Amino acid sequence: MPLYRVWFYILMGVPIIILFPLLVLLTISENTYHLFFRVARFWAAIIIYGMGFWPVIKREEKMDKGQSYMLVANHTSMTDIMMMLLISRNPFVFVGKKELAKIPIFGFFYKRTCILVDRKNPRSRKEVFDRARKRMHDGVGICIFPEGGVPEDQDVVLDTFKDGAFRLAIEHQIPLLPITLFDNKKRFPFHFFQGSPGIMRAKTHAAIETKGMDVAGDKARFRESVRNIILHSLEKA
Repeated sequence: MPLYRVWFYILMGVPIIILFPLLVLLTISENTYHLFFRVARFWAAIIIYGMGFWPVIKREEKMDKGQSYMLVANHTSMTDIMMMLLISRNPFVFVGKKELAKIPIFGFFYKRTCILVDRKNPRSRKEVFDRARKRMHDGVGICIFPEGGVPEDQDVVLDTFKDGAFRLAIEHQIPLLPITLFDNKKRFPFHFFQGSPGIMRAKTHAAIETKGMDVAGDKARFRESVRNIILHSLEKA
């Protein structure tokens, strides 16, 4: 298992080192992000298949090409990032915790392409909303894991959801796409001595339109309805 974990970081790092000049070029401007996103999807495939995982993605409906979505999913593993990249062909940016920027090599591009949030700093939340608004205005989707992190208790099926993703989706009247990741916790959990190759299932549920919704009146109901969709899928799996 220690060797398996080391292999994961090798798969993460080596392609980035090889493609470093190209990646730097593609992250100089936000105008070239759609090209960077294609390379990121290729990088994600290298890791997923290189670890012996076999992704099986079931879709209730196809994503509309050129449409910006708010992507939300349960969060249990570092491989969630790679699976989300494989799931969506529509470019999006992650909103994630700033601690991941400390990972060598990966962190360099994580800082340049993602929207980082410092949970301990209330001002950081406003900056996150401002940056997310700008990216959506540019036609890029947003991916948020609404649990706000991985639950420390492994017995928790799905933690409570935070408001951010739902508020942004309503404010910008973009569809929200709930996604359930079934096997990531089993295949590659944060516990060092657990994990194994095998099938990695995911399901994209039907997109939920936000047109006509109001933040004050609909945010809480919207948040809980999306959480119930993902929770029921996990409980049935």
